[in-house]
Amino acid sequence: MPSSVILIHGAWLTSPSWRPFVEYLGNKGYACSAPPWPFDERPVHELQADPDPGLASLGVAEIVDHYDRLIRDHSDQPLLIGHSFGGLFVQMLLDRGLGAAGVAIHPAPAKGVLPNLGIIRANLRPLTKWRGWRKTLSMPVSEFRTLFANGLAPEVVESEFEEQVVPTPGRVFFQAALAPFHDLTKIRYDNPNRAPLLLMAGSEDRIIPTSIVAATYERHAASPCRTEFDEVEGRSHYTIREPGWEEVAERCIEFFERSVN
Repeated sequence: MPSSVILIHGAWLTSPSWRPFVEYLGNKGYACSAPPWPFDERPVHELQADPDPGLASLGVAEIVDHYDRLIRDHSDQPLLIGHSFGGLFVQMLLDRGLGAAGVAIHPAPAKGVLPNLGIIRANLRPLTKWRGWRKTLSMPVSEFRTLFANGLAPEVVESEFEEQVVPTPGRVFFQAALAPFHDLTKIRYDNPNRAPLLLMAGSEDRIIPTSIVAATYERHAASPCRTEFDEVEGRSHYTIREPGWEEVAERCIEFFERSVN
């Protein structure tokens, strides 16, 4: 069984958000890395104060190609774990024949999975930002508190926000929202050669509700490859860092162990 894991973060976060998972999986014998998106390589406080101008032009294709190159540099096929947009990217990478298996945690929808009213409402601010597709956007702490990390205790919300949340390219939100009109987030749901995939949802997620993840699972049913769906009770979108994240990490390990020889 492969022993290396690549973790892919989503929008608003960067690689340090995976630190609990990296340490947990490392103690289980996995060699973990959490490479950042392009232009997100610097410390969080620097990204917050002065985001790289190149971030504004970063889109789905550039990010997926970035991880494609990193995976191809591995001596073997690593296991992949992605959160939010990272979960979308994991599916796209598996579709390219990369990765020994993948877990998509609360994944953003790919082409073919239509967003419902809830996901549109949750992502309305980035999508209504004037010329937002050409800008680097920031999340207000109020949105982090009520939509993104609604599973956190109130007294730790601001510290988590200050330590983890960074500006993100508005382009990825527009590309996801306009997916019916282009192929940038296209996945071959009937791909007969894809590696095993676990799609995870959280019952309290206000950004990517369970219904969206379930719809993604139904589309992947067109493939004969192993595909599983798992909803974890009480988890918000910030599931990889809120209390109880160990259960999410353990479910990833359990899936890998029963899916990959």
